[in-house]
Amino acid sequence: MTLHRLREMHASGEKITMLTCYDAAFARVLDAAGVDSLLVGDSLGMVLQGHSSTVSVSMDEMIYHTACVARANRTAWIIADMPFGSYQDSADSGVRNAIRLMQAGAQMVKLEGGGWTAPIVRLLVERGIPVCAHLGFTPQSVHALGGYRVQGRDAASASTLRAQAQELVGAGAQFLLLEMVPAALARELTKESPVPVIGIGAGTACSGQVLVLHDMLGLTPETPPRFVRNFMAGGATIQSAVGQYVKDVREGRFPDDALHSF
Repeated sequence: MTLHRLREMHASGEKITMLTCYDAAFARVLDAAGVDSLLVGDSLGMVLQGHSSTVSVSMDEMIYHTACVARANRTAWIIADMPFGSYQDSADSGVRNAIRLMQAGAQMVKLEGGGWTAPIVRLLVERGIPVCAHLGFTPQSVHALGGYRVQGRDAASASTLRAQAQELVGAGAQFLLLEMVPAALARELTKESPVPVIGIGAGTACSGQVLVLHDMLGLTPETPPRFVRNFMAGGATIQSAVGQYVKDVREGRFPDDALHSF
């Protein structure tokens, strides 16, 4: 999988499949099942480490898990999260930390937020580092946002999201990720976007979908968010559950706007 191929998929309307992945064992399974992109997410702080948010995840931990995934992966596109504190203090530190993730095996880095992040995106892209920009609900800002809340419900916040998306793409972001955004707004943003838009809790119209691996396998003890479907329910193996996820995303059966969207 290449960035060029992912752009072709977006242009032709072919859905892109993505799941989070944190280790070599699951990287082999997901790659073999045909998942297009593996996201080494800082969500590992919650699903692997037991923290209540992603804020405590360190740069060294992200490098470790990115390297584990990269060693076992053969074909999927690897995106790695830039954790909290790795780019907030200065653009220079953002560039240095993105370089470390690329050296560990990432093919693209993901950072959260709009507005102030556009200059960092531009610097990274100018230095040959592909960027996925994450908008909507941004987990690293959970305390500032007042909890796990849908973003873009009113006209003012929807307008802000649209402006941020345009600015980030203008700065060179090659992917957008929308989390917990109303389906109608995500549909408009995807239609307007020249780059692939990956959704999580953002409706059916996005260029592709991502879920946290442990959520879609039913491995989290808490009640999952409404945008999650347990693909292990009725499934015989993890491999078959991941394969079903890939098939259902590509054929438009997941997500279901009535069940998994806002």
